[in-house]
Amino acid sequence: MNRGLRIFPRDAARHALVVLLLGIGASGCGGDRLTGLGPTPAGPSTAPSAPSPPPVSLNGRWLLSAPGRGQCHMNFSAASPAAADGAIRPEGGCPGKFFTSRKWTYEQGNLVIRDHNGQPLANLSASAGGSGGFEGAATSGEPVALLR
Repeated sequence: MNRGLRIFPRDAARHALVVLLLGIGASGCGGDRLTGLGPTPAGPSTAPSAPSPPPVSLNGRWLLSAPGRGQCHMNFSAASPAAADGAIRPEGGCPGKFFTSRKWTYEQGNLVIRDHNGQPLANLSASAGGSGGFEGAATSGEPVALLR
């Protein structure tokens, strides 16, 4: 009597299906040489450009003014004079929600003042006439100026 491994027709069909599925899965391991569906070669990489720094160094004490609402001094700091972002320390008594100012970024030619949660408070552009200041509007729509 032969006591070896017996494969019944139903088991043979399952065995063949498993072998077929393993073969199909393994054929994808060859990359694009076998199937043409593998990873595509990388083209020339275009690294994102570094943000441009503001037209003047923002380090130091500034006066934030909202006409008809008040004014306060703010201390701006950055890692270097050419940095595109940094910190703000308001001195107190700031109009609107500017007492929550904590960060500034210079994005696409505009100075953005952000609160402690990173939400924008104002979007300012360089003042005309080269005064070194910035003018624009708070997110509430009120006009705002930042002067030395």
